[in-house]
Amino acid sequence: MQGLYGNDIAFYFKMILLGKALYSQIVDMFNMLFLSGFNFSVLIPFALDSLYGNLYSLSQGVTKRIGRGMHEWAAKVDEYARGLIGPLGSTLFDELGLYYIGPVDGNNIEDLVCVLQEVASLDSMGPVLVHVITDDNQGVENNKRSDITDGQEDDSIKSNFLHYDVRQRTYGDCFVETLVSEAEKDKDIVVVNTGTMMEPSLELFREKFPDRFFDVGMAEQHAVTFASGLSCGGLKPFCVIPSSFLQRAYDQVVHDVDQQKIPVRFVITSAGLVGSDGPLQCGAFDITFMSCLPNMIVMAPSDEIELVHMVATAIHVNDRPICFRYPRGALVGRDQTICDGVPIEIGEGRVLVEGKDVALLGYGSMVQNCLKAHTLLAKLGIEVTVADARFCKPLDIKLLRQLCKHHSFLITVEEGSIGGFGSHVAQFIALDGLLDGSIKWRPIVLPDSYIEHASPNEQLQQAGLTGHHIAAATLSLLGRTREALQFMCS
Repeated sequence: MQGLYGNDIAFYFKMILLGKALYSQIVDMFNMLFLSGFNFSVLIPFALDSLYGNLYSLSQGVTKRIGRGMHEWAAKVDEYARGLIGPLGSTLFDELGLYYIGPVDGNNIEDLVCVLQEVASLDSMGPVLVHVITDDNQGVENNKRSDITDGQEDDSIKSNFLHYDVRQRTYGDCFVETLVSEAEKDKDIVVVNTGTMMEPSLELFREKFPDRFFDVGMAEQHAVTFASGLSCGGLKPFCVIPSSFLQRAYDQVVHDVDQQKIPVRFVITSAGLVGSDGPLQCGAFDITFMSCLPNMIVMAPSDEIELVHMVATAIHVNDRPICFRYPRGALVGRDQTICDGVPIEIGEGRVLVEGKDVALLGYGSMVQNCLKAHTLLAKLGIEVTVADARFCKPLDIKLLRQLCKHHSFLITVEEGSIGGFGSHVAQFIALDGLLDGSIKWRPIVLPDSYIEHASPNEQLQQAGLTGHHIAAATLSLLGRTREALQFMCS
């Protein structure tokens, strides 16, 4: 009170009483509005108004000059009022000294631009935090889709708009149904999931075994370490993470799992090209970054039957980590029923079609395209061998030596980046001296670039991974260049 005279002191106490009364009335008003279901987001333009900003700055200066008590009462009024305007928890940002604005509809570009322009003009507000909420299913007309049909395009629609066909059984469905069947027999099987919406089929497992299902949200690093801890406790965790999101947790995969040989079972979903979700969620790199780890078993199913067997294989591996990937999309259609899984011998591939001269060694989903190439080439009188590698690590050394011995050309095909399955094959046949003989090796992989949004078939065309492209590569090696060009153009 030092430096204040009688009239000033009286004015000071009057302002304190006025502030208390004002605070009480504002609290009552906002409580009434809140309980009545009032939409406070409509008040955001008021919070951004330049007049309000000037009054806000002026009131701060006036209350500071009046005294500390008045300034604190005014601050509480402002905090309470803006806390109601914003969503629950927005006052946390106020406590950190940030001026909170939101939530703003991020899909309404016109409103968002307007808000950002207004925020840029708030010179006296200090640090400003704008809370924007977006829906990634918006932006293209008719692109709204359910979580179940996420990414399932109907390629018969030739337009700029993405169309989603009737629900089909997916690899995710097959995996979850198989895991539920296995979990009924083995009580140690648990699931660690990073966001239920990423694999909707997992709801079946959650409903069946709610106490054995752990949804950690979009926290991939925690998911990996948590799964490692569950494994150390004697459980058999299946850590379900989309390929592109597993990249975030690579440090934990290396140090918390692989380095310690902890048997965590990684289920890598959305592997390879993902259609409309584009390069952001494209699973291009998991083969490469998982197969370079010393203790990791890396495998990929070529169809739903192989997926069932690989789930059984993963359950029976208890001395080291193991992973398998499967693509987004519909099943191949070999069998629509769930059969009993039989563990596969670790590192054992298989020959699907016997041929001569050229061997097509596919990995995962690309085995089906190798079979398509075989059908195309058979019409030209060319017999090729088609083999399913199954494992990237460890490789089937016996199968590789057999293919190199009985063929002049070996083509590896994978839906992954440079440095993956083909690189492991090249490393082995080079060190084994097989490349010193008559065998010639060629890899077919995803291009060393990011593939933009398109339908799955269009992306495969761009990547050069269709059956026609594989057939063209085979014809080119055999010196039948003209026919190869015809396949490339068809």
